[in-house]
Amino acid sequence: MNEGLIPSRYAKALYKFALEKGAAERVYGLMKSLTAAFASQEGLQPVMSNPFISDADKVALLDTAAGATAKDSCFHDFLKLLIENKRISSVRGIALAYENLYRHENNIYRVNVVMAAQMAADEEARLKSLIEKHLGGASMEYTHTIAPDLIGGFVVNIDSERLDASIKNELKQLRLKLLSK
Repeated sequence: MNEGLIPSRYAKALYKFALEKGAAERVYGLMKSLTAAFASQEGLQPVMSNPFISDADKVALLDTAAGATAKDSCFHDFLKLLIENKRISSVRGIALAYENLYRHENNIYRVNVVMAAQMAADEEARLKSLIEKHLGGASMEYTHTIAPDLIGGFVVNIDSERLDASIKNELKQLRLKLLSK
């Protein structure tokens, strides 16, 4: 079976189950925490694939990584299902697929603004409102990062859409024009 198909199917099943239980948003938060843990801890994926580590230890590790509590029965039931079906090693892919599915179903866009230097609060608020207008009232998860190599300006990434208003890009375009003549 396709490795991308397995996480997608499990994510869809989890989303439907979480919706029925009224826990879809909570599970989304847990999945975000889980994917952040996988991104920051390189050793987490090899642990999930290691057959010599007990399933109970893997579940405890995932609970801690996601920040799950005893009240998160939906998440715990899901981990039990993964253990029973011997799919615990796919948990990272399933978490990513769940995040994408949840965002899609709830009309949420991931927005990342890369700036050369920290913007003033009023400028950043103005930029956010312009992005919100562009999204047509859809929700957004906004993050920003600083990248001094942009020289000036900013780059806005909205899911797969990109607006590059950086001086670095302008210089690159100018260079390409000069070389083409």
